[in-house]
Amino acid sequence: MPFQDHFGLHRRLTRRSFFERFSDGIGGTALATLLARDLYGATLDSAGGLPEGHRRMYDLKPRQPHFPPRAKAVIHLFMNGGPSQMDLFDPKPVLDKHNGEAYFDKVAADLTGPEQAGGLMRSPFKFAQYGKSGIWISELMPHLAEQADKICMIRSMYTVHPNHEPALFAIHTGRILPGRPSMGSWVVFGLGSENQNLPAYVVLDDPLGLPVNGTQNWQAGFLPPVYQGTRIRSVGSPILNLRPEYQQPSELAALSHDLLTRLDEIHKRNHPDQMELDARISSYELAARLQLSASDALDVMKEDEATRALYGVGEEPTDSYGRRCLMARRLVERGVRFVQLYINGQIWDNHSGLEDGMRAASARTDKPVAALLQDLDRRGLLKDTLVIWGGEFGRMPIAQLGGNPHDSGRDHNPRGFSLWMAGGGMKAGLTYGTTDDLGYEAVENKVSVTDWHATILSLLGLDYQRLVFDQNGLKEKLTSVFEARVVKEILV
Repeated sequence: MPFQDHFGLHRRLTRRSFFERFSDGIGGTALATLLARDLYGATLDSAGGLPEGHRRMYDLKPRQPHFPPRAKAVIHLFMNGGPSQMDLFDPKPVLDKHNGEAYFDKVAADLTGPEQAGGLMRSPFKFAQYGKSGIWISELMPHLAEQADKICMIRSMYTVHPNHEPALFAIHTGRILPGRPSMGSWVVFGLGSENQNLPAYVVLDDPLGLPVNGTQNWQAGFLPPVYQGTRIRSVGSPILNLRPEYQQPSELAALSHDLLTRLDEIHKRNHPDQMELDARISSYELAARLQLSASDALDVMKEDEATRALYGVGEEPTDSYGRRCLMARRLVERGVRFVQLYINGQIWDNHSGLEDGMRAASARTDKPVAALLQDLDRRGLLKDTLVIWGGEFGRMPIAQLGGNPHDSGRDHNPRGFSLWMAGGGMKAGLTYGTTDDLGYEAVENKVSVTDWHATILSLLGLDYQRLVFDQNGLKEKLTSVFEARVVKEILV
């Protein structure tokens, strides 16, 4: 369709040139339906969408689970670096008894720094049992100890790789290789979201820096890009460039958005089965809705002073993590499906200075995490929200860089580690599984990362064997080709 530009030259009408002329007046909005009918031979339906038979293949609209769910949302508190199980949740008196004795030959195959290995090292922290359930928690987490009867402690986790990068890929995506969809992406692929004005999968990373593996931790992989995690900042504007450079009258903004939507649908109909195009259009549409809803959802100052104090907002060293935990509660309260919190780098990776390092990491996170459990519970949200706390693997029972916990630390350990889950269908006050007497290897009721993934999906009403995506002729799953089991013993 040719037109004459400002210089008297005849050009073909393109999307860009159309909007150059559209700015001359709002009357151009009437062309939306005409464009659909005359240029493309199609009539938009009364709802303003595509004609029947041309519906979007991938979106974030809510979908029915495979079976009734116990949980509707997930808050994943990921503890980068590998928290030490025998210093937090899995006390080992045998380490006290045999402190300093050689044990290198038994664990040598798993060490990342064998030349730095020392003898067995006791924990420098005191343990006690808390709540009616008697769950063991060390002195590092006094606030979590007060919430002991809300959590289910799994002390028999194990994974398949002793290095951070592959282990992170494994726990987030099910495989030790990059390029696969994260657990959060699989969840929103299966269930969509209850709130179409906020991202379905939100990532609240640390303002101090990205975790190891960076944005690959929340990638969509081979799933449609619309299911990728959306990073939201806890300091300053939640999402950069969310506001337009200048404000239009509300009527004009609405007409402009309606016209853009219609043109996008026309373009997409003529370029079917392009997932990147679907994702880009969905992102623009979500951005428009976020202008109205994101600021409200993420403004922790709308909470009363007592609630902010509960999370440690405005205090050091809890302010940053407390803000993000409070944001997470506000997001799931508004129907966001999956929220993930990260810490910069890997603060739980204590190869040296174990005692000081673990005290610092706990001081940043313990109070906000306990507040999140308490706050969700008192608002009636915990029963439908699955809260997960844990890292990618555990630590060794032997010392690294000597034997004094003030100076030395512990190496990585994939064979046994602890994590806990709460709410959303978990048995509260339960300790499940055991490691050996030294905390080196899971020995009873062992739970693989694959089992853990299958169990999380089950809590959300998703069958891990039926949640599949056809990728190059293969029925891909979060659990991949590995054997898995839903750990029913820990479910209500």
